[in-house]
Amino acid sequence: MNKIVVILGPTASGKSALAVKLAHKINGEIISADSRQVYKGLNIGTGKITQKEKRGIKHFCFDVASPKKIYSAFDFKKCAKKAIENIFSRKKTPIICGGTCFYIDVALGKMQLTEMPPNWKLRKKLEKKSSGELFKMLRKLNPERAKNIDRHNPRRLIRAIEITKKLGSPSTTTVVVVDNGCRFLQIGIKLPEKELKKRIEKRVRKMIKNELINEVKKLRKQGLSWKRLYELGFEYKYPALFLQGKISKSEMLKRMILENWHYAKRQMTWFKRDKKIIWSNSSNLDKVNLLVKKFLK
Repeated sequence: MNKIVVILGPTASGKSALAVKLAHKINGEIISADSRQVYKGLNIGTGKITQKEKRGIKHFCFDVASPKKIYSAFDFKKCAKKAIENIFSRKKTPIICGGTCFYIDVALGKMQLTEMPPNWKLRKKLEKKSSGELFKMLRKLNPERAKNIDRHNPRRLIRAIEITKKLGSPSTTTVVVVDNGCRFLQIGIKLPEKELKKRIEKRVRKMIKNELINEVKKLRKQGLSWKRLYELGFEYKYPALFLQGKISKSEMLKRMILENWHYAKRQMTWFKRDKKIIWSNSSNLDKVNLLVKKFLK
């Protein structure tokens, strides 16, 4: 039976570097399970691994879409399926690496999506509401989905409401548990809270130092609206607000650090539902490599 290795965990936990090191050890190639690293030009704000950091390891579902267009979980499902088949065909091991919880479940075949066309009439109505109002609506309609969604992302909130209204309660949504015919080993990176907070702050400060503001300016020149930048996550929303003079630079930094921490907690809440994840308290290659070699025998 074909085998897939998964490296997962919250933001800033060191997943990408670990996955590259592991790929060299086990003749692997990486499928990125990150909902924003699929977009071209979103480099600094997404913490995207550089060409040098890839160290020659091929990455799939990475830099494949224009940020002007919406890339859905259904798009990712097709990309991941094709990548897995490609990697297996060349006798290599797929390593799914990322922190977008839903994408990981879709790639593993734990969840299957049915493509559902947009309800433009409903969307037009919902777009008039604030993120807070949308979140309250979703929480009432679908409490389980509300637990793990980014409550500040109006696009995701609207889509979740749209699906719930169309398909009813969570037990009857498009998401169903399936078996994709592969065995998979899930290794999660779980750091002490204090250390993770430090890493998050360091990462955000590095983004600012590495000219995240200029990256946002460049995206604007490419034709992205302020609204679209907000939809691409808080690493783009708050610099966009700063560039419009709506918040100060210190407020931008403070909010980005806080939002990243809240996101990390939501990630862990989702991952904790899966009791089959083997947790490691560090991104130590030796420990992970032993687990993987035993699995691949």
